[in-house]
Amino acid sequence: MRIVTLVENTCGHEGCIAEHGLSIYIETEKHKLLLDTGQTDAVVKNAEVLGIDLSLVDTVILSHGHYDHSGGILPFSQVNHTAKIIMQRKATEPHFNGERYIGIDTDILKLPDVQLIDGDVQLDDDLFLFSGIIGRRCYPQGNHKLSRMENGVKVPDDFAHEQCLVITQNSRRWLLSGCSHNGILNILDRYREIFGNAPDYVVTGFHMMKKDGEHTEKEKAVIIQTAEELAKMDTVFYSGHCTGIPAFELMKEIMVDKLIALHSGEEIL
Repeated sequence: MRIVTLVENTCGHEGCIAEHGLSIYIETEKHKLLLDTGQTDAVVKNAEVLGIDLSLVDTVILSHGHYDHSGGILPFSQVNHTAKIIMQRKATEPHFNGERYIGIDTDILKLPDVQLIDGDVQLDDDLFLFSGIIGRRCYPQGNHKLSRMENGVKVPDDFAHEQCLVITQNSRRWLLSGCSHNGILNILDRYREIFGNAPDYVVTGFHMMKKDGEHTEKEKAVIIQTAEELAKMDTVFYSGHCTGIPAFELMKEIMVDKLIALHSGEEIL
C-alpha cells in the first residue's frame, strides 16, 4: 500500500504546490485512487512532479461537497476519462460560508462517470464508504458559519453530504476523511458501530482552523478534549489542511507521536 499527500495547505516537497485544499493519492493491491482533489489543477501538477500517473487512477472519492476538495476534479478529468467519481448525492446541493458559495462546480455533474450514492456502500473487499454521522461530541465550532440550501432557504449544514473511506489491507484498516466536519470523535463513534473497534490509522483534517483571530476559550476546550480522547487510542493520526497550525500544535502537545502533520508532496506510507 502507498499513500501520498498530493495537495495540502503546506508544502513538503520542492516543486509541489501548496493550496487551501486536500487530495490524497492511494495505491492498494487492487486500486489506484484519490480521496478528494484539492481546489485547483495543483493535483495534476503535483502528480507530474511526483511521477504519479493520474491516468491510471480508477476511483475518485469526494469526501464532501466543498470547493477545496472538489476543485481539481475537472482538471483531473482532462487527464483521466475513465475513473469513477463517487460522492454522496447531498454533496451536489449548494453550500455556503456566510454569503460565499463554497459548493462544488456544477459542471462536475456533467462528467459521464460521476456516481451519486446515498449512505453506506461496500465498494469491494478493500473499500467501504460510510456516512450517517449524527453525534455532536466536540463539534467543530467553525461549522456554525456553514449552511446549505433547502427549499430555497439557507439552513445550518448538517453535513449529511460528508462520507468517510475505510481501506482494509493486510488486516489493518485506514480511515480517511476530508475535514471531519461532523467531528472526528463522532466519526470514530460511527466507525466503531460498523467495525466494532478503532482503525489503525486515520488521515483527515479536524476543521479547527481559525482565520479571524485566536481561538476562544470554548474553542480551545473542544480542541483539547478532542486531543485527549484521541491520545488514549492506539490509532496514529495524520492531519493538516483545515486543522490549522495553532490547533495542530496544541493537539501535538497532547498526542505527541500519535499525531503527524500532512504536507503537499510527502509520502505517508
